[in-house]
Amino acid sequence: MEIQGKTALITGSALRVGRAIALRLAGAGANVVVHYRRSKEQAEETAASIQALGVEALIVQGDVSKAKEVGALVQAAEARFPSIDFLVNSASIFYRKVFEELTEEDWDRNLEVNLKGVFLLSHRLGTSMKRRGEGKIVNIADWAGYRPYKGYLPYCVSKAGVIALTKGLALALAPEVQVNAVAPGPVLLPEDFGPEQKKAVEQAVPLRRVGSPEDVAAAVHFLIEGSDFITGAVLPVDGGRLIA
Repeated sequence: MEIQGKTALITGSALRVGRAIALRLAGAGANVVVHYRRSKEQAEETAASIQALGVEALIVQGDVSKAKEVGALVQAAEARFPSIDFLVNSASIFYRKVFEELTEEDWDRNLEVNLKGVFLLSHRLGTSMKRRGEGKIVNIADWAGYRPYKGYLPYCVSKAGVIALTKGLALALAPEVQVNAVAPGPVLLPEDFGPEQKKAVEQAVPLRRVGSPEDVAAAVHFLIEGSDFITGAVLPVDGGRLIA
């Protein structure tokens, strides 16, 4: 599906991977709805960078885990653009907490933001896309959805849920809408990682390096514009970490 002149809504696009995806799609000619929850200043910077590429940008704010706020941000996007053609669910929370210290709040917040938020937006926009006859949804999962790592249990479970949700949505929205996911591996390491920890991660990756947000953005771009015959797929972007 051609990107030029279409509109993409990208959650969590003020920072990090979401920002890279927004700039990649804008560079391919898409107007972009930049979503943020707290990072207003960074969202404004991202929007300015998008507009510098010659396309339109709209900033929307909201908590993706709240249906009322999802409805409001989608309404704002649809009021500005004729249609939302692509949805990229990138918004996520990620923090370490040992098993013994986990609380119900940790569990609920991870599942609400990382999984429920994907469902709410996909249900709202996927329904519109199906009715219109075309659209693409790309969810950002994680290789840890297949191989959980210690200290991030609710996060890993939420990303496993995103993988299952992607496949279910692909069936529910076919044939009009294609739904896929990207499962990044070591792309952005925790900020508190030291040189030795970074080296250990690199040595565990067959390609012997850490990836970048741009690697993930390229995969999203491919799933949107590269083929219309892929749905229900999960594309690893992990330097081979899953097979190591």
